[in-house]
This record gives sequence, structure tokens and C-alpha cells, in this order.
Amino acid sequence: MPSHFEILSRLIAGKVVAVVRLDSGDQLIKVAEALKAGGVTAIEFTVPTPGALDMIKQASAYFGDEVIMGAGTVLDAETARAAILSGAQFIVTPALNVKTIQLCRRYGKPVIPGGLTPTEILTAWEAGADMVKLFPADSMGPAYLKAVLAPLPQVRLAPTGGISADNAAEYLKAGATALGVGGKLVDKQAVARGDFAALTAEAQRLMQAVKQAS
Repeated sequence: MPSHFEILSRLIAGKVVAVVRLDSGDQLIKVAEALKAGGVTAIEFTVPTPGALDMIKQASAYFGDEVIMGAGTVLDAETARAAILSGAQFIVTPALNVKTIQLCRRYGKPVIPGGLTPTEILTAWEAGADMVKLFPADSMGPAYLKAVLAPLPQVRLAPTGGISADNAAEYLKAGATALGVGGKLVDKQAVARGDFAALTAEAQRLMQAVKQAS
């Protein structure tokens, strides 16, 4: 089982966490396969999806170390624990919950809580966050991320919300450690029609933009 350091190192090196929100967990492995083919190897599967924890367990067993499976939209420590016991290698939250951060630290799993204001971001970091999910990033933009990092250069920020291949480079150049990319990468309509090649193509486009910005 990979250590906290190994998981976090891979998340930082990969630069991209795919945020997968589906109407059902049935397609998770096919979606993950398509994203992996395009170079994305960290996937955050949102817990409110019906059967999410079972699918995280199945996907974790299926991919092993090839894909880092995490749980997203985690609202409390109890859900974080259930996700970790199901195989989630990292936890992402939409808002700041210190108890969830503490639980993840106890279990040795990276945690990326949500925060928007400098106070929320610093509170999350001081509580033990490995990165802070700047959310919703699209309402503030890369300039805001850069402005926050000026007095808080020690904080690792992972902007999420409205990120795509078209603006990924701007956020990375502004100082983002990693990017959470959801609907622009995992098109629900493409999944519904079984067009997984479209997901691979978009993943390749995104990773090319990330590479050029590095």
C-alpha cells in the first residue's frame, strides 16, 4: 500500500485530478480507463453518486497502483473514513471541515479541503491539509490565486471549477500546484453515448497544455 508521501508526490507530479461526477457508478472503470489512456492517472470520484463507495473499491482493486482513486465531495469525517476503508487513496472536500482533515491525517491519506478566502485557506493549511482546493476557481480566476499566494507562498493550491485544457496553463503559471478538472474533461453526454475516445482525446489535450506550462 503506497504511503502518504508516495500518494501526495504522485498527485503533485501528475498536476491533474479528474473530478468524475456520474449519474451512476457503473461506468467508472471505463471512464478511468479512457482518462488513463489520455495521461490522467488521478481520479476523484464524487461520493454522492449512487454506489460510489462500492465502485471506488472495485476500481481500486482493478487498477492497483496504475490509477490513484480518491473520493470527492466528502462532507464529514465519517464519510471520509468510509471512503478510505473502501480504498480511496485521497480525500477531497468542497468546504473546510477540520475534523475531516484530522481523520485523514490519522489514516495517512492526503486530504484536499475546499477553501476560497485567505482565512479559510490558511486555516485548512494549518490544520494539516496537503493541498487546498481553491473552489470555485472560475468565479475568481488565476489572478486571485496568484494574489493569495503572494502572502501565503507555502500553501499548495489546487484550483477546481471551470478548469479546462483552454485555461489550465494560466492557473499553473499563476502558481497552482495541481488542477481539479471536472465537467470540461468528463463530458456526461459522451459517457452516456459510450464515446470514451472523446474523453481520451480531451485528456490528451489537457495534459499537453499542462506539459507546455511546466
